[in-house]
Amino acid sequence: MALRHHTLDFNLAAAADCPSTVRGLQSIFQEQEMTETVHDTEGHGYLATFVGKKGRFVVLRVHSHGLVTIDLQCYEGDNTAQVDNLLNSLEKKLQTLLQGNITRIKRLPVLTRGAPVDRYWPTADGRLVEYDIDRMVYDEDSAYQNIKILHSQQFGNILVLNGDINLAESDLPYTHAIMGSGHENYAGKEVLILGGGDGGILAEVVKLKPKMITMVEISFQGLYGCRVHMRKTCGNILDNLKGDCYQILVEDCVPVLKKYVQEGRMFDYVINDLTAVPISTRPEEDSTWEFLRLILDLSIKVLRPSGKYFTQGNCANLTEALSLYEEQLGRLSCPVDFSKEVVCVPSYLELWVFYTVWKK
Repeated sequence: MALRHHTLDFNLAAAADCPSTVRGLQSIFQEQEMTETVHDTEGHGYLATFVGKKGRFVVLRVHSHGLVTIDLQCYEGDNTAQVDNLLNSLEKKLQTLLQGNITRIKRLPVLTRGAPVDRYWPTADGRLVEYDIDRMVYDEDSAYQNIKILHSQQFGNILVLNGDINLAESDLPYTHAIMGSGHENYAGKEVLILGGGDGGILAEVVKLKPKMITMVEISFQGLYGCRVHMRKTCGNILDNLKGDCYQILVEDCVPVLKKYVQEGRMFDYVINDLTAVPISTRPEEDSTWEFLRLILDLSIKVLRPSGKYFTQGNCANLTEALSLYEEQLGRLSCPVDFSKEVVCVPSYLELWVFYTVWKK
């Protein structure tokens, strides 16, 4: 059974008087038949826990630096009205006890912990987001990654790879951005897509009448899950591994790229949808950076002199990681130049940076 975690915070202009504050609240806990245990804080204010009926558990802390915090935990099946009444009573009593000393009162939305479907996913820069996810529609492990597809009431189905939000059915701005934001002419061109297992890029590029698209995706399970559950993104493009102007290779892209380099095969566009720029700011110690550099170098080698390489960067707030990526662009076997674009991707709930790279 899931746990519901309520919080109530009082910021104060000056430290509260612990004895009078605690005495003023005790009657409320006694009415709830909650048993109090006081804990030694070694001079850092007052800390007590209260255990009540139905597994209710409260932590009351009167901090010595002008903060009072209450955490209330109860099970999901508990009486919501009773729990709300308890919190309301505590809030009203503290407003009276601390009158004239309060600078802010904050009650966060309830956190649900241990639920069958996870609604909490961090942004790339580490902020917590609660999505309106109501069910899991797909959950499979491939040899390379865990693949989940979750349903959101706002964003449609969301593809999550190894715990990282990848793409939702609402995220056409992502697909358009990684294709050049409508500024490119794909007609009659040869295109290489690395990754892109959700089928969104492939479905959009096919509409632009290219000569041939080769898409290299490592996970059959990912392709299958998206074919069934991400139809608003991929349409029917993943129903077949080959079409009039495309082929999907279910392989590791590194050997394929190395083979293309040896054969001298070239592309007008290379679209890298494998991974975002790593968050780590120590490239020399991070294997993801090594993989990124390898893909970059091989991709530029198969890019025609007039061609373009498109890829995602990362969250716009991760300026240091993005700067490190731009440094890597200056260390390739072939000199390149680049531009970047910042796009709002709906389900990411943060601004995202995309790169266009070309040979000098």
